[in-house]
Amino acid sequence: MVVRVQKDSFDAGQVLNEFSSSASGSGAVVSFTGIVRNVAGGLKHMEIEHYPAMTQAAIEAIEAQAVSRWELDGCLVIHRFGKLVPGEQIMMVLTAARHRAAAFEAAEYLMDYLKSRAPFWKKEVTESGAQWVEARSQDEEALRRW
Repeated sequence: MVVRVQKDSFDAGQVLNEFSSSASGSGAVVSFTGIVRNVAGGLKHMEIEHYPAMTQAAIEAIEAQAVSRWELDGCLVIHRFGKLVPGEQIMMVLTAARHRAAAFEAAEYLMDYLKSRAPFWKKEVTESGAQWVEARSQDEEALRRW
């Protein structure tokens, strides 16, 4: 079980291949890679800030909950910070389990948590200025199902 909070980009294919090769006893590996999307008004870049120790501990805690709840064989979470432009990878979640349902559910759980509760502060910088990203009601609704 690994959590990496990092500034540098990563090679999603390489990460997936390494993770999958270490999950040889599993029946399923689920992978999700989040990409910085453009917004109305044209996103120049997104700035993601965090407090390293708090962020690492918070994501490790939710990862531990996912591992125990779904009996995962493996789990890896990567989340980037710093200045990111549209099209760049922002995060990746990988889960491995004996059965696909557990791997999919755990991955969704982790993604919903990262979107709504992970202690990151995101600012979108567009041609018309900068604004902090607010919590969205649909993200909160997604989290309630767990």
